[in-house]
Amino acid sequence: MPSLSPPLPRTRARLKITALIAIAVSFVIALIVSPPAGAADTLLSQGKTATASSTENAVFTAASAVDGDAGTRWSSAHAVDPQWIQIDLGQTATVNQIVLNWETAAAKAFQLQVSADGTNWNNIYTTTTSTGGNQTLTVSGSGRYVRMLGTQRTTQWGYSLWEFKVFGMTSGTGPGSKLLSYGKTGAASSQQSDGNCWECTPARAFDLDPASRWATTTDSGWVDPGWISVDLGATAQIDKVILQWDPASAKSYQIQVSNDNVNWNPIYTTTNGPGFKETLNITGTGRYVRMYGTQRNTPYGYSLWEFQVYGTGGAPTTPPTPPADPANPPQLVWSDEFNGANGTKPDVNKWRADPGNGQNGELQVYTNHNNTQMDGAGHLVLEARREVTPGSACPIDPVTGSGTCQYTSARMNTGTKFDTTYGKIEARIQVPKGNGLWPAFWMMGSDFLTGRPWPYNGEIDIMEILGRETTKGYSTLHAPAYNGAGGYGGTYGLPGGADFSAGFHTWTMLWNSTSITYQVDGTTVFVVDKAQLEATRGPWIYDHPFYLILNLAVGGDFPGPPNAATPFPARMLVDYVRVYR
Repeated sequence: MPSLSPPLPRTRARLKITALIAIAVSFVIALIVSPPAGAADTLLSQGKTATASSTENAVFTAASAVDGDAGTRWSSAHAVDPQWIQIDLGQTATVNQIVLNWETAAAKAFQLQVSADGTNWNNIYTTTTSTGGNQTLTVSGSGRYVRMLGTQRTTQWGYSLWEFKVFGMTSGTGPGSKLLSYGKTGAASSQQSDGNCWECTPARAFDLDPASRWATTTDSGWVDPGWISVDLGATAQIDKVILQWDPASAKSYQIQVSNDNVNWNPIYTTTNGPGFKETLNITGTGRYVRMYGTQRNTPYGYSLWEFQVYGTGGAPTTPPTPPADPANPPQLVWSDEFNGANGTKPDVNKWRADPGNGQNGELQVYTNHNNTQMDGAGHLVLEARREVTPGSACPIDPVTGSGTCQYTSARMNTGTKFDTTYGKIEARIQVPKGNGLWPAFWMMGSDFLTGRPWPYNGEIDIMEILGRETTKGYSTLHAPAYNGAGGYGGTYGLPGGADFSAGFHTWTMLWNSTSITYQVDGTTVFVVDKAQLEATRGPWIYDHPFYLILNLAVGGDFPGPPNAATPFPARMLVDYVRVYR
């Protein structure tokens, strides 16, 4: 529970008869020159969404270049360079042929480009000597978007195409495609191992552990180029590469392949790498695959949490089987209803005390269940008291001015007793009110108990309330790439601004392999989408076991200190905790 903050068109004058002749000639030439779709796989572009940098008027739209009608055309605004027209194929495709049927207003210099996102473009054809007419161009590239970018015109007019045809086949992972890079030998230009990135070796990028990473060294300063490669063990046919970047990412880089680890051929090039998660549907053949960075997005080096290569061939090592998602509907697998007699301690088969000082500048000492018991009415009580612990040391208490810990409280967890991967995790709780009080219901990655440090193990905060502001709740995730004040989460309140401390409320987390949904009293208050998280903040590290924690802290960096008016003893009441899977 670390602290957190929570161009204008102009009509061209031409003789009508000229336009009619051009239409007829273009139609005949198209019939003669354009190959049947089967000669270059499938016609992918017809009827797809097309957009352009400009249009001459409402008649000559981008859609007219992909409608299969040789008598309609797209025309750009006049006398302005550059101009472009692009097609959204609707899904990633491998493109092997493009047919351009130019009107008289053609391009002398142009590029054909592909893009995965409509923003970052890679050239697959370039010319500065085109004479227009009808062009059938053999190309090689992959992307969802295909663009003609004109940079110099053959006439004083703009650019105009009767037809813009894209041939190829839909892409993505092909039949039999699998992860080839897991557990394989990696190499790099350098590697970091210090207090900021311990043992950040190349192997960390190929281990399927989203909380470990490779990084270039700081020994001689971060420099360009920087690279990391993987030996797939045998020649492979590659169809996809996934890069999960740390913020220390590449702006300009290539994905390269090699058969001998010496001579490299690029199969993907970008100068606008966005960082975070990049899924590249690209094709190439080789035993070795390399990310070769030449320009960084930050002053730091290059660092990857994951570098995954997919395809066929190679010598793949079978990765661990991912955990199964919860049943639908999920079934109750663990619970505690806290129905013991008044004074009864927590069930030792389900809970263990977690005594000692707190973190985050907290002022209490957690006791060995001295501050936890049943109330005989079906509730667990976690009680914070103004109670001195002789010989202890805490931050200075502003009420007494003492550096001896002035408060005791309760913290308990399911630790070695119970943990879960995914499920519906729920608790009904009444929180206390008062400056400096900090009740929480949360989870820690179970590998924390075997020595993996926070935040690499992962933390899931289902509920946190600050006693000084009990109309607001917090639900947050913590991982190496986002933690503490930079945790990924949301805040919320009750209808009408009601006070959480006025009664019991039910906090629920619905957790599976693609999302975490937080609910209060059955109402969704925050949703974490795995794909969005990976694309904007960093790795999702929540596909392994986590255990449950209940605690009531006093003071700390997040809630602030108690004051003379803070009521003690303060009680956090828990009606039940239930886990469904």
